[in-house]
Amino acid sequence: MGTPSEDSPNNYVHICSNSSIVGWVTAWLQGSLLDGFGDTRLDSLGGMRRTELSHGAWVDVQPGWLVGADTLFDRLADRVPWQAERRPMYDRVVDVPRLLHFYDEGDALPEPVLDDARDALSKHYRNELGEPFRTAGLCYYRDGRDSVAWHGDTSGRGATHDTMVAIVSVGAPRTLMLRPHGGGESLRYQVGHGDLLVMGGTCQRTWEHAVPKTRKPAGPRISIQFRPRNVR
Repeated sequence: MGTPSEDSPNNYVHICSNSSIVGWVTAWLQGSLLDGFGDTRLDSLGGMRRTELSHGAWVDVQPGWLVGADTLFDRLADRVPWQAERRPMYDRVVDVPRLLHFYDEGDALPEPVLDDARDALSKHYRNELGEPFRTAGLCYYRDGRDSVAWHGDTSGRGATHDTMVAIVSVGAPRTLMLRPHGGGESLRYQVGHGDLLVMGGTCQRTWEHAVPKTRKPAGPRISIQFRPRNVR
């Protein structure tokens, strides 16, 4: 795309890293009646449904893979050292419209179930991916004003090689959209409450994805994105 992307990591300017930043968040979270209560755990990956896209891209979806997702949302919202960031855009500096934290390879993840999820995904996709998932990027969408613009994860090997990005969503559902790179008819997925969505094949370089802003009432959502080494 010809204009700067709000999600280009080279443009980020860090301004705050403090878990107390979530204290002012006033958005509500509507719990899922089907999610249950108590400890978090993973369901089987046997119910995964794949949609073949164009140009060798595909998307796998498994609703409700992480059971107890609303409990996990509360823990992550409270314990992750969320970062509010700003970036230069044209002649001004703007807020990045969501909170962020990145766990690099070797970093301890904030909850044991996330280690379990990363290991389960690595095992499930071992033959297709050929390597394990290693990093976890977390995004906190506080309400409908928070968003991420159209982009592909092409800062690393995703720009030239087939790869995967596995997204686990906890909290209230939000729309995740996909479209062919450069524009075209889009697909819409409502993800939240422990849903799993995996983008694979050529998806990062031939398709784009986004979480658009919405004026409709929207509760807070946290997405956990598992990626292989050197995919951002």
